[in-house]
Amino acid sequence: MAHEEPLNGFTGFNRKKSSFQYSRSAEASSPHGEVPFDLEKLDEMPSSGRRWAWVEIDLSAIRNNVLEAKRRLRPGCRLMAVVKADAYGHGAVRVARTALNSGADELAVATVDEGVELRKAGIHAPILVLAEPPASSIPLLLGYHIMPAVYTPEFALAYAEMADAHGMKAPFHLAVNTGMNRIGVRAEEIIDFERTVSFHRALEQVGTFTHFATADMPENIDFTIQVHRFTEAIDALRVAGIDPGTVHAANSAALLRYPQTHFDMARLGISLYGFHPCNETRGTVNLKPAMSVYARITECKQVPMSEGVSYGLNYRSTGSVKICTLPIGYADGLNRALSSRVNFILDGTYVPQVGNICMDQCMFEVDMRTYGTRRRLDPQIGDVVTVVGQQGDAVTTITEMAYTLHTIEHELAIAFSHRLPRVYV
Repeated sequence: MAHEEPLNGFTGFNRKKSSFQYSRSAEASSPHGEVPFDLEKLDEMPSSGRRWAWVEIDLSAIRNNVLEAKRRLRPGCRLMAVVKADAYGHGAVRVARTALNSGADELAVATVDEGVELRKAGIHAPILVLAEPPASSIPLLLGYHIMPAVYTPEFALAYAEMADAHGMKAPFHLAVNTGMNRIGVRAEEIIDFERTVSFHRALEQVGTFTHFATADMPENIDFTIQVHRFTEAIDALRVAGIDPGTVHAANSAALLRYPQTHFDMARLGISLYGFHPCNETRGTVNLKPAMSVYARITECKQVPMSEGVSYGLNYRSTGSVKICTLPIGYADGLNRALSSRVNFILDGTYVPQVGNICMDQCMFEVDMRTYGTRRRLDPQIGDVVTVVGQQGDAVTTITEMAYTLHTIEHELAIAFSHRLPRVYV
């Protein structure tokens, strides 16, 4: 993608228009001839003028991933888009709107504040908090029409009481623990729980769900046991005359691998953002990663042979390289453990990151030798470097970084959102 050249000290200092677009009128000049800046105009300065590192989110990729999921759902099955943790670092409001416009029916978040943010942005779709929040948050749930997960009688009754006092209903989804042992009413205790709380006229059970612990693993008995327990729990509710509401269990892995778990609704989490939940889904579904990470070079220098680079001086120059600096570091989500273990892309060519990744900056090496058919790079201050994404035939991915660190893509994608500005394309 083409990136506009930013206006800053490196490239725009001699452009008169850019010099004064953030200034007050000449009439506001001080007696000493100073032309003051307009702080309101400064607040409108785009992120590209503030910092040479940013995240790009491809909303068409989000749309593609929703459509890919919907094609695999059983007829009549609805789709819940999981936009917790600021949509896994992609921006909850923009992703939620795109997912809903692409065919998602409901949204899921992890905290009450995440739900409130969506409501304040004018989003009216049903929102589920995937865990039971503290009872002190009940006014927010009712005021912003956000549904909680429920699994303790104390919360359920406090929620119902406040709703009743305001002439409202208290809609909720019952969380069932089928073996993950994180949250939820144990499957075999579900009827007892219902008898404890169902007398309250304000309570309205609009859904019942569970979460699979091993749907992303090769065929295993634990997954089968969880499916069996959940199915039995739903059957027990119906036999007891209790409507479970919308039944949902499938996460991204189960949605793509196990149609028998789709029930009334499936939850699209990590795959909404273009990541495969497991190796078994690769090649079977066309997911497109939505997040790319870019930075511009802020410094280029030839470091003499044997001199070190960055903290610890663990890397030593061979003398035939340029060392280039990028304004992105581990405070921005570029994990320090990736130091000297990851490649970036400059002008369609892989370049190795070298030296320890710092909090706010990192360095990479460009081999300045010319040999064979290899094209010689000529890095300059201001050149765009791809940290995550594709440039020509070269690709660097969050998935590769996750494998290197023995972790999951979720953690790295969320980390890149901490302070890098987001640009939507």
